[in-house]
Amino acid sequence: MSDPVYLIGIDLGTTNSVVAYTEAGTDRIEEARIRIFDIPQIVDAGVVEMRPALPSFVLVPEPSDVADGADGALGLPWDASNRLAVGEYARIRGEEIPHRLIASSKSWLCNTLVDRNASILPWEGATSGTGAARGEKMSPVESSAAILAHIRDAWNHVMAVTDSGIDDDLRMEHQLVYLTVPASFDAVARELTVTAAAAAGLSHATLLEEPQAAFYAWIGASDGHWRDAVKPGDLILVCDVGGGTSDFSLIRVGEEAGDLTLERIAVGNHLLVGGDNMDLALAYRLSGQLAEKGTRLDTWQMNGLWQSCRRTKERLLADPDIDSLPVSVLGRGTSLIGGTITTELTRAIVDEVLRDGFFPPCARADKPQAAARAGIQEFGLSFEADAAITRHLAAFLDRRDDQDNLITPTAVLFNGGVMKAGLLRERIVSILTDWTSKDNIREIGAIDYDLAVARGAAFYGLARQGKGIRIRGGLGRSYYIGIAAAMPAVPGMPSLTKALCVAPFGMEAGSTAQITDQTFVLAVGQPVVFDFLGSTTRQEDAVGAVLDDWNEEIEAVTTIETTLEGETGQAIPVTLELEVTEVGTLELYCASKTDDRKWKLEFNVREQ
Repeated sequence: MSDPVYLIGIDLGTTNSVVAYTEAGTDRIEEARIRIFDIPQIVDAGVVEMRPALPSFVLVPEPSDVADGADGALGLPWDASNRLAVGEYARIRGEEIPHRLIASSKSWLCNTLVDRNASILPWEGATSGTGAARGEKMSPVESSAAILAHIRDAWNHVMAVTDSGIDDDLRMEHQLVYLTVPASFDAVARELTVTAAAAAGLSHATLLEEPQAAFYAWIGASDGHWRDAVKPGDLILVCDVGGGTSDFSLIRVGEEAGDLTLERIAVGNHLLVGGDNMDLALAYRLSGQLAEKGTRLDTWQMNGLWQSCRRTKERLLADPDIDSLPVSVLGRGTSLIGGTITTELTRAIVDEVLRDGFFPPCARADKPQAAARAGIQEFGLSFEADAAITRHLAAFLDRRDDQDNLITPTAVLFNGGVMKAGLLRERIVSILTDWTSKDNIREIGAIDYDLAVARGAAFYGLARQGKGIRIRGGLGRSYYIGIAAAMPAVPGMPSLTKALCVAPFGMEAGSTAQITDQTFVLAVGQPVVFDFLGSTTRQEDAVGAVLDDWNEEIEAVTTIETTLEGETGQAIPVTLELEVTEVGTLELYCASKTDDRKWKLEFNVREQ
């Protein structure tokens, strides 16, 4: 196989996925042309169009959809018998049959309370009956793979088809692919993303954090003038508010031998609050207005209103000249004209709900509010109890530098469709400025809030080839293994578990670490459990550091349950080895001190 022709960036988004690309053979980065790939997709029964974004929705088959597939309504140019809708039609049809719609696959990939390899989605889909009547289900990994497979097939249909047939050298599987993930994704969620990519035939996809990708997009769009906009000592906040999540990162500008350097020094926690929450808040506002006029919506109609508010909000944010737009939801019964209920979403409502509800003024010392916990609550995604993104931002910036001063950004780069609204960007800049006695915090002008991450991922491919500046980043958190303390048993006192640092914050891809100055005892031939832990705040722990007490600074990531090969009950003295792979995942090994055996500890994603 010849060398890759293209560098491809894929933003696998919570609500929309975008693909950008450039030629791999570009000699000078100033000559690189990064383009958006328009993705063919079903937009209505029997209608295929090319769109710059693929909605990240999957519609699992039901009897009527299977019938549609038989007459070509779900057919694709590369698969006439297709029966799984991905993209715009899945989103629209899903408003009518939400129990068949898989949404937020990416958020489910990091849900530690479920088996992410089990067929659990749609989460509220039908489970009674048999076959299609019962409702087919997919795992979060499978649904993510289905989105990536559609992107792969669409690319191959458009970019790899020649007059003489498919050119294998142009297939997506043979290009350099850079796949973005939230900076807050832990090692398991990243591993599952790579697994989903491999299932879609993209077995060598390299991971890149989304805030970094947004920053790369800004660099790439500056035509080499980005250095004029920043200076050594700048601390740039990347504030990425997307459809399903909010992601924060800090990038420090330094200087070495007269050249500027960039280093990602902090990432936030995974926050399930974003555009989806805002759309739902708008839906509740409008449903309340309808109720005052005597029209009450049921759960099914509320879901439809939620989706309608999303589309209408996006149009209002995209066009400042529009003051209001109608919003419709399907009615129940025959008394309604046209079978719909129509109301109006105004710019004033959007500004009020979004600005005051999700970006309220707050003090720097404020923290997200915890909701009162019910004894039993509905199971699902772990949405944030506090919708105030500004309070989550305050918690993220509650960290200190080497001189024990609170870290304060000097500039902010916004990303995500929500941040198209100048009103919201101004609110965040104003709040950040109130938190510091320095000059006004400046906004770095983003080029495109929806497409930047994909563009930046393609630009990152050029940077990896040495044609542009690299952001130093590495692991976004420190990782630990729980080890049982060697101490006498004490009645009524649980055995002590210590946290052993196996990978420090910032450990770079392609690097390895060994803990050879300590010996551990490994049980083989019988079921064993390993606690895998992580921390975004403990950035100074070195490989091999053992912590007796870590309060709330270290959190559980997953449990590794396995039976390692060997004689039952045998105890093997081992050392530990860890590698951060080039694609951005972790591999952890126990190495025997008595022979050449090694045991790889595979991440287990079973229900906790």
